[in-house]
Amino acid sequence: MNELIDFLIVSVVLVAVGIYGLVVKRNAIRMLISIEIIANAANLNLVAFSRYTGNIQGQVFALFSIAIAAAEVAIGLGLIIVAYRLYKEIDVAEFRSMRG
Repeated sequence: MNELIDFLIVSVVLVAVGIYGLVVKRNAIRMLISIEIIANAANLNLVAFSRYTGNIQGQVFALFSIAIAAAEVAIGLGLIIVAYRLYKEIDVAEFRSMRG
């Protein structure tokens, strides 16, 4: 039980760091990294509970989640690169003012 609590504490810290990065930083790349940190915290929870209960389903689900996150990052970085080429800026506040 003590190991599980250690994993959960690390996961909570990762979620806090990710939320801090989303709220404070307005750079699109930093926000994407913060989302990935939150997703990795969820994967850590899946693996920790899977190990604690003794079945492998949580670990398999975490592997699928990692694969989907890799595709998400590739698409997100592609969109950020296109936005930078068009607007010469990757600040999210500037993206909002460029509507129209």
